[in-house]
Amino acid sequence: MNKKIEELKRLLNSAESESKLLKSSADNLKLWLDANFLPEWAINSLSELFSNGDFEELNDRFFRPLAFGTGGMRGRTIGKVSAPSELGAVSPQGTPEHAAVGANNMNDFTVIRATIGLFNYCKKWLSSCGGGTPKLAIAHDVRHFSKRFSILAASLWKKLGGEVFVFDGARSTPQLSFTVRYLKCTAGIVITASHNPAHDNGYKVYFGDGAQVINPHAEGIVKEVSEVPWSEVKDFLNPAMDGVETVSPQAEQAYIESIENCVIDKDVIAKNTPRIVFTPVHGTGAVLCPSVMRHFGLDPILVEEQMLMDPRFPTVKQPNPEYAATLEMGLEKMRQSKAECLMATDPDSDRMGVAIRTKDGEIKLLTGNMIGSLLADYRISQMKRKGIVTRPEKCSLIKTFVTSPLQDAIAKSHSVKCINTLTGFKWIGGRLTMYENILSKALGKPTDALSYLERARLMQEYSTFFIFGGEESYGYLGTDSVRDKDANAAVIMFCEMLAYLKSQDKTVDEYLDEIYIRCGYYLEDLKSIYREGAAGAAKIQSFLSKLDSAPLEFAGNSKVSKSINFARDTIKDADGVEIPKEKFFFYTLENNYSFAIRASGTEPKIKFYAFASEKASNREELAEAKVRARKGIDALLSDLERQFAELTE
Repeated sequence: MNKKIEELKRLLNSAESESKLLKSSADNLKLWLDANFLPEWAINSLSELFSNGDFEELNDRFFRPLAFGTGGMRGRTIGKVSAPSELGAVSPQGTPEHAAVGANNMNDFTVIRATIGLFNYCKKWLSSCGGGTPKLAIAHDVRHFSKRFSILAASLWKKLGGEVFVFDGARSTPQLSFTVRYLKCTAGIVITASHNPAHDNGYKVYFGDGAQVINPHAEGIVKEVSEVPWSEVKDFLNPAMDGVETVSPQAEQAYIESIENCVIDKDVIAKNTPRIVFTPVHGTGAVLCPSVMRHFGLDPILVEEQMLMDPRFPTVKQPNPEYAATLEMGLEKMRQSKAECLMATDPDSDRMGVAIRTKDGEIKLLTGNMIGSLLADYRISQMKRKGIVTRPEKCSLIKTFVTSPLQDAIAKSHSVKCINTLTGFKWIGGRLTMYENILSKALGKPTDALSYLERARLMQEYSTFFIFGGEESYGYLGTDSVRDKDANAAVIMFCEMLAYLKSQDKTVDEYLDEIYIRCGYYLEDLKSIYREGAAGAAKIQSFLSKLDSAPLEFAGNSKVSKSINFARDTIKDADGVEIPKEKFFFYTLENNYSFAIRASGTEPKIKFYAFASEKASNREELAEAKVRARKGIDALLSDLERQFAELTE
């Protein structure tokens, strides 16, 4: 083994001297080789990549360590180029024997190091709070190596002296969020890459409140992970599940009951049952969504070919329910069955896409902004009607800055606070924890035992009652018992709204137009520009740096009237809470349109969010507003893409 490592070092030095390897790639690879933790198959894999001259692949794998972003740690688990020793005995579902070797990859080594750092942070944090055993819940989705990574993390946690709970199979992200709170865990992990391509996997970290980690915990965990010597990884490469506990049926049932709390009017579903097509697109939505719908008297028409959980997502190019191509099998089933709606969930069942049948009988895809706006308006209206909301000024709708301003207008029309957060549901989850802590302090005791309705009443008296939360990327949340977006619950919330509209002899598109006429017409669109690998990441960061020093002055044939640099400016939300600093830019134009620019925290891309705003007080004006907005937003995004290209040449 030592001879192989020495030969690798020789090849590495030669490649670096010939500028075939970036300095950062060479440094990270040297660090790994010097730590002497890699098993023989990994050493062989690296040797094969060098021998084949796959230096672009080596640079992509080692130019940086895999870092925590807005959604945790996420990256390729199968390389663009796989070494023969990695592939080994490929499984029937296409999973290689080993995950791709690399500091910038999701693999055994990065998962183990991250989990050691998480354990160390939890242990220190508990010590500062009076002591206790670090307690962890882990869930995984259906992706390549998801189960393997969850076993590695569970085994490690137990060996280090912690208590750990795992599910008996694949489960959704929102169920993990709920379970962390229910079992009173110190932290939680979900092994998932959400709706990313099949070659990716990820590692989401949750804290004891059930929300994805935010500061100070996020910074603390990152620091602890960075201080874990790579040499420690070697001790945990052979997992053993002795002493690891399985999440109880009682905990699973409690999560299902939390979904039931999302339904405001159970009778309306029973009396006006909509005809629904559902697909989990090979993901964990298959575990609960159909049974929850049946519990409320619905009889979902399933896309059977996509009910099979499969890491290859074989019937789609990408398992993202916001793409029409991903929904094609469901749309065909909708056409055949003459169903009123199609709902689709992503691999970890935290996002939901929807297609509806319009008043004219046409099938229309809804954007995440449309779905969130519809649910927000319906839920606020019905909670008022049912007497759940009695003090709207003490209630909140929570959204991200890059989610439709229509939801700000909806909240205002109901006298409800609209809280805008940075991108990432962790900020919404964190705000729910703040509301809960305010209530607990006022009552002088924990609030866990309160019923949903009692909690709603007391929140409006002493704190802020959360009505609904969401983000444009197809994530929605109806109650604070879960602290992340929840497609399992969103499915039934949308079904309830459909049933109510059916009782009013109204279609979804008619309802949406009513909201536009009341609140104004808003249209949103997103342009994502991908730049893979080390060179691509450098271009994106260069562009952001230029914006930081010199904001854009024009866009889409309109002058900028206001620009906000969230990394420098001090911004407070409607709760009076200061927004954390982040490399994120928001511009308002003189024509009342706006746009935002940010780099994805989990994927190699930069995002341009565009928002059109037009007045419309009747259906005739609304039709004209829709045409103007579409034309204006297309011009805006085209111009932003041009400016990005010019500034990164």
